Amino acid sequence: MATKAFVALVSRASVKGFAMNNRKLGRLPRRFDSRIPHLSALVAGKVQPAPPASQSWTTGMPAALGMMLNDTLGDCTCAAFYHAMQVWSFNAGGAMQTQPDPDVEKLYELACGYNPNVGGEGPGGNEQQVLTYILNTGAPVGTDGQTTHKIAAFVEVDPRNTDDVKRTIIDCGVAYIGLNVPQFIMPANGVPPAVWDVQTSDTKIIGGHAVVLAGYDATGAQLISWGQLYTMTWKFFAKYVDEVYAIADPSWINAKGTTPGGLSLESLETQMQALKGR
Repeated sequence: MATKAFVALVSRASVKGFAMNNRKLGRLPRRFDSRIPHLSALVAGKVQPAPPASQSWTTGMPAALGMMLNDTLGDCTCAAFYHAMQVWSFNAGGAMQTQPDPDVEKLYELACGYNPNVGGEGPGGNEQQVLTYILNTGAPVGTDGQTTHKIAAFVEVDPRNTDDVKRTIIDCGVAYIGLNVPQFIMPANGVPPAVWDVQTSDTKIIGGHAVVLAGYDATGAQLISWGQLYTMTWKFFAKYVDEVYAIADPSWINAKGTTPGGLSLESLETQMQALKGR
């Protein structure tokens, strides 16, 4: 997979931090919830297959995937999930489905506490909180205000284990990730670099961002952020990413037959019992 096709996604530790022109951040600091299972523990003692050398689930998708309101709101935790839905529908549903912006705003309101009457970027969001909401209640889809898209389960993946991160992309279509954004990703000209790599200047952390990782090769990871594709090198990933989640999505599982860690859907749903009803 060509590195030039990749896309870098950004993170932010607080909504009150820097926001670049028409690109906002919005990820709040990660939580440590003991009720969320870890992939490494679930597959302990099982031999996992080596991940393929490369994979891209965005091949053939449109170059412009929509801002998902992340140009005005600090809703990246919600926007990232709707980008995941684009990947799932394109690869598992036969045609890419893009949900309307009011759905994204509604999820930001319900899962993160955004008040549209107040305006501004809003409070930002915590990734675990957003995924737990989608697990229990579902992300709004359509315009009827009643239809939702629920996930079956989600598990935490150790960012230090890049093979598990790659397997997550293979098995789940995307990895839902959070990272801290260094200043050099937000240049004065307002255009993020096509390839994000570690550098020594302008490294001050300006916030956190939630994105989805939808492909990889030996040099880096393909990501979707602000409706565009970027590349994040593995060195950048290792330095700035601090949370990764594998999502078990029913539409993906029904079409592809793959789950996080190759675990049965029943066992994954059992792992979610502690989070049910929250």
